[in-house]
Amino acid sequence: MPISHSPNQNRLLGALPPPDFERLAPHLNLVPLPLGEILYEPGQQLLHAYFPTTAIVSLHYVMESGASAETAGVGNEGVVGIALFMGGDTTPSSAVVKTAGHAYRLERRLLKEEFARAGLLQRLLLRYTQALITQMTQTAACNRHHSVEQQLCRWLLSTLDRVPSHELIITQELVASMLGVRREGITEAAGKLQDAGFIRYRRGHISVLNRVGLEAGACECYAVVKVELTRLLSDVQHHREIRAVA
Repeated sequence: MPISHSPNQNRLLGALPPPDFERLAPHLNLVPLPLGEILYEPGQQLLHAYFPTTAIVSLHYVMESGASAETAGVGNEGVVGIALFMGGDTTPSSAVVKTAGHAYRLERRLLKEEFARAGLLQRLLLRYTQALITQMTQTAACNRHHSVEQQLCRWLLSTLDRVPSHELIITQELVASMLGVRREGITEAAGKLQDAGFIRYRRGHISVLNRVGLEAGACECYAVVKVELTRLLSDVQHHREIRAVA
């Protein structure tokens, strides 16, 4: 059965009032984002912004040694390419698809023009940027002060919030890369969560069996980021409801 796609599946696009949305709609191109696709690399001129609907994109930094760590994840709550409207145009980090799916792509000139109108999209993008900064800050603190098991719980919960199912297609190697830890650390942490009955792991797949257990095992970082995102984008749901009624 064909999967239905709509820009409304992205919370930012779905919150736009009809006049704003109708200006952008003809220029929003639905694109598939396969696992591992690189949307931009360090120092590369950004040409497009991506509004994920079913995909999740990892923003991460790669060290000279080749080691890397995720600084933030972007799903249907946000946009990839904030440097375009913040004035930087490039960034020292990379953006790589960590969960395959789809996104709506918008050419940078059009995004900048819409941002310059100083309408609702500008306010939503700025608020989302603040939420993204909170996520990055909290991730840095979490990676420094909390156990691998707590970090894994946080990462699993934030990923679950962006996908419709309780099963994630991802390898331990990729999770280790995202968290910036050794694969053996992820194997040990995942084993403890599986023994506790919170997840079931088989090669390339993680099924979440007990979300409440994961929430109990996570550090405060997951809640801090989620509460801040909800606070900053509180009017998104309001505008979505208005559009739905209309």
